[in-house]
Amino acid sequence: MTSLSLNDCGDNLPRCIGLLQIDATVGDLEGNSTRLLRLAELAKSYGADMAVSTELAICGYPPRDLLLQPDFINLSFSKAKSLDVPLPMLVGSPVPSKDARNLPANGVVRSGIMDGQPNGNNTNRIVAKKQLLPSYDVFDEARYFQASNRSGLCRSIGNMDLGVTICEDAWQASGMTPSEYSQDPIESLAEWGRQGVNLDATVNLSASPYHSDKVSSRIEVCRKAAQILQHPFLLANQVGGNDDLLFDGCSLVAWPNGEVVVAPSWQEGVLIVDLDEAKNCRWVALTEEDALLIGNDKLKFLSSDMDGHEEIDDLIEDITDAVITGLADYCRKSGIKSIVLGLSGGIDSAVAACVAAAAVGAENVLGIAMPSRFSSRHSLDDAKHTAQALGIDFKVESIDGLHGELEQQISTILQNGNPVASENIQSRLRGIIVMAHANAENRMAIATGNKSELAQGYCTLYGDMAGGYTPLGDLYKMQVYAVAEVFNRRAKAKDAEEPVNESTMNKPPSAELAPNQLDEDSLPPYQTLDEILRLHIEQTMDADDIAELGFSRDIVLEVLSRLERNEHKRWQMSPAPRVTGKAFGQGWRRPLASRHDWRD
Repeated sequence: MTSLSLNDCGDNLPRCIGLLQIDATVGDLEGNSTRLLRLAELAKSYGADMAVSTELAICGYPPRDLLLQPDFINLSFSKAKSLDVPLPMLVGSPVPSKDARNLPANGVVRSGIMDGQPNGNNTNRIVAKKQLLPSYDVFDEARYFQASNRSGLCRSIGNMDLGVTICEDAWQASGMTPSEYSQDPIESLAEWGRQGVNLDATVNLSASPYHSDKVSSRIEVCRKAAQILQHPFLLANQVGGNDDLLFDGCSLVAWPNGEVVVAPSWQEGVLIVDLDEAKNCRWVALTEEDALLIGNDKLKFLSSDMDGHEEIDDLIEDITDAVITGLADYCRKSGIKSIVLGLSGGIDSAVAACVAAAAVGAENVLGIAMPSRFSSRHSLDDAKHTAQALGIDFKVESIDGLHGELEQQISTILQNGNPVASENIQSRLRGIIVMAHANAENRMAIATGNKSELAQGYCTLYGDMAGGYTPLGDLYKMQVYAVAEVFNRRAKAKDAEEPVNESTMNKPPSAELAPNQLDEDSLPPYQTLDEILRLHIEQTMDADDIAELGFSRDIVLEVLSRLERNEHKRWQMSPAPRVTGKAFGQGWRRPLASRHDWRD
């Protein structure tokens, strides 16, 4: 894999399409329109003949139940039709149904001045409606949209004739959908070609959610489509975070010979595509103050023998950028300026602080150490080190006095009950202090838990789970350590102090809620725990299959039983950005009350 910078690209762009990689905000019709205009102007200034937005770019994706409001559909559609852009453009928008008994469509509107039109009039019209509506994983599009039964076509736009598809429409042909649809939009376009309909290219407006190494799947999808159609296939993908879903961008173009050019991840901008010459493609970043600009600005050029899979180190770098993007966009789009978190001196809170500082700026983050009589001195020192290295505000507020008073007040309950009650009091007192700062200082509290602990219920409701966002909630414990190493490398590259010191990295994980307490007193070693969880959650393997891989069956059964017993906690956790193939939240729908037991 090689990288091309802007300066490496040529200037001769005879048939040129701009893919608008937009960070849309759900519901912000005016703001999204303005961003589309900025991106369209960039595309035109760099020689594009026409432009293509992402899926539902005018209203943002996913709008969820906003789509059940007829006014929202109508306003979005009206805004898409009225866009005053400087070049012909295909805009993703919901499309109203013809009557109240039918659902709207997920559509594409042709906007902008068309060549050859009298008086330069706009010829805005619907050119495509989504055919394949996914209803799996995080998707529930059949709830909101009516599926179309014909492929999209747009003639004479920027002197080109284009096939038009929307996200899932491209995936059936590659065999990468979980089940077969009754139609295949790519094959339908190919049949048109066999009947004499000659297209310059086919475009795809996407809002394809991120998970680790997802881009390699998109590359395969686009290559297959280009081979079937025998012309270039272009995919414009949304970028940024909306609630718990992340969109990595990585808009791309594939040619029938297998060549692929991929835009940067986690950046807002335009991929300028020369249909005739891959080497002439270029990336132009949007540089406005509020634009998403994380990671690097290099194009990736893949020859036909490259599959696009990232190396492990690159994947961890990408995950790091993903969780930063998730928190940054959640705050920006929610109007949140500052963050507070408990800073314990452990690996999770240290990495959460790193993410927060990168997302909203170190000057806008407060870390609070809240030691008890069970807290070690080195934990307080480690927390202070992280705060100083990052440049965030830092306070120490002991909970010892509050803990002692509360223990005395409810001593009878504690003496006669489960010992965990006394431990959880400490966590809940810390939650009170963190939330007091959040409320008094207009900050958002973030929870610092990781996926491994959330899976096992090794967390406290109304305590360490308190907060409006959980940035590490879809990272397994060992991934948290890997992300810590990324932050340390990045700091070292800037000649700055590493924020996660050796003590934090190497000490045995502990909640420090009881004397000499270690996580492994209650849980298997995290290397073992993470792999069992990954095999079950992401690969849907059952206990017997996992045990056959060499894991203790007793340990596997206990891990899976804990997973089931603690679903109620995960229903009450704050949003966490999705970075794995199966995250807790929309794509994980387990019952709360059930009698399923993995030990049966």
